[in-house]
Amino acid sequence: MEIKVTGRKMPVTDSLKDYAEEKIGNSMKVMDIDPLSADVVLHMEKNPSIALPAICEVTMTAKGHLIRVEEREEDMYAAIDVAAAKVLRQLRKFKTRVVEHNTRTDASSIRTKATETPDFDALMDELADDAVVRVKDVDFEPLTEEEALVQIDLLGHDFFGYIDRDSSAFCILYRRKNGGYGLLKQKLD
Repeated sequence: MEIKVTGRKMPVTDSLKDYAEEKIGNSMKVMDIDPLSADVVLHMEKNPSIALPAICEVTMTAKGHLIRVEEREEDMYAAIDVAAAKVLRQLRKFKTRVVEHNTRTDASSIRTKATETPDFDALMDELADDAVVRVKDVDFEPLTEEEALVQIDLLGHDFFGYIDRDSSAFCILYRRKNGGYGLLKQKLD
């Protein structure tokens, strides 16, 4: 189990780093999933009009799956506490849906290759509002609709693209505003 704590445009004190490692680490130890690694990024918004300026982002990699949590609070320690609780819920969901039920034969469903991590704040200053600010290369593995539903929950995204295992069609699963999910499927001739 590996935990890496960094700060985005802020120094991370030893006490804050130890606190984050302890809280996130305890959540990870409870579920006993191996191998498991976590990247914790702490960020403080400088705008005084933002009610919840402390942000804790946790990105975990477990058996080829990505699990992402982002929490905002008034104080960094509170943000870490809430993120740790959410990490535990996400890991419990991952373990019950993916690990224990063995819904996949190959656990390497999503692998992202970040070409390089750009400074997004600098890019936003340079680029117009309608420009692409991030590009990711993604390997699309064949999945069933049920497995894609698990992945969209684990990632916490509003959409998820995959290749349908049965029909080989490209599909996009998205979260609807009124609840539930929608599915866009490539029409095969």
